Amino acid sequence: MDKITDDSKISKISSKGQVVIPATIRKALQINSGDKLSITVSPDNEIILKKQPSELDWHNLVKDIPTEIVDVDKNGNYDPNKSPDFHDWMVNG
Repeated sequence: MDKITDDSKISKISSKGQVVIPATIRKALQINSGDKLSITVSPDNEIILKKQPSELDWHNLVKDIPTEIVDVDKNGNYDPNKSPDFHDWMVNG
């Protein structure tokens, strides 16, 4: 991610209510066409834009999380040898 050296830019609102985020800021924050941004108004009437995670961001976040089937009996017991990842999570958090 590039560093933003000048954090203040001027942008106009179009007749359709659209605002252009300057290319230097889009590049530095890795904001691309189609990305979603949340818009919040602070108590001081400042507009805050935050980039929302994409489907790919979520995929990359969870892709290495191990999955396994855990058989739990009616008493809540399971076999740690059959579900080692689950057991590790239960014991170590």
